[in-house]
Amino acid sequence: MNNFDGVIILNVEEILENLKKKGYKMTEQRREIIQSILNQDRYVSAKEILNQVQNRFPGVSFDTIYRNLSILSDLDLVEETQLDGEAKYRVSCVEDHHHHLVCTKCGKTFVMPECPMDLLQGLAGDFKVTGHTFEIYGLCKDCQEEKKDS
Repeated sequence: MNNFDGVIILNVEEILENLKKKGYKMTEQRREIIQSILNQDRYVSAKEILNQVQNRFPGVSFDTIYRNLSILSDLDLVEETQLDGEAKYRVSCVEDHHHHLVCTKCGKTFVMPECPMDLLQGLAGDFKVTGHTFEIYGLCKDCQEEKKDS
């Protein structure tokens, strides 16, 4: 397992093992796709993944990238978010329940210290909450400073 912003995430071998258990084959292209996501400490676009994978596999297509991202997402091995109208991906966290702050400029994520749902307890009335997701978007410290300098 890898440490990502203080949160434990799966490594390539663990992700491939999860895929194998679900009946998917281990391919070198799939390994490279997963590694390209892990190489970043932020959300990345399919185009960024494609560009990195094409360094090793020049013939790989967007279709291959999207098909693998869909499989990885369906199996909760990668997380997907929308930034600037584009889907971006990162390897899923393995730790207990938590949420992220996401920088809209660089895509870095930071763990929220508490679940915002705790603040909303009792506000749902007779509505039974069965699940939730929270992502808060803004600018990280580095991107704020970069903006001041420009």
